[in-house]
Amino acid sequence: MTRTLTFVGSRWTPLVIWHLLDGAKRYGQLGRLLPGISPKTLADRLQTLEAQELITRTVHPEKPPRVEYALTARGRALGEILDSIARWAEEEEDGTVRPGHVGRVSDQASHSLA
Repeated sequence: MTRTLTFVGSRWTPLVIWHLLDGAKRYGQLGRLLPGISPKTLADRLQTLEAQELITRTVHPEKPPRVEYALTARGRALGEILDSIARWAEEEEDGTVRPGHVGRVSDQASHSLA
């Protein structure tokens, strides 16, 4: 459990997963969605997530090549857990309990995951 929490709690990892919840993204898209992340850190996080089989990296045979990152079933399951944590954090921050609240939290609240 400690190893998992350390991995998930590393800076940027939960946000990369969270942003992939609504579909595959290219490297540049993820970089724009994560202001402040360095290109090296993003590349490292993507490689680690791929090694952990939480995301897939698909190279499309086009000119120029197009590379997309998407969640695996394991990654999606973890992403849903992270989304639940983000919703809980949002409710705690504003003091409002919203029974039946569904849907993804705002981008601003997602930064509380980092």
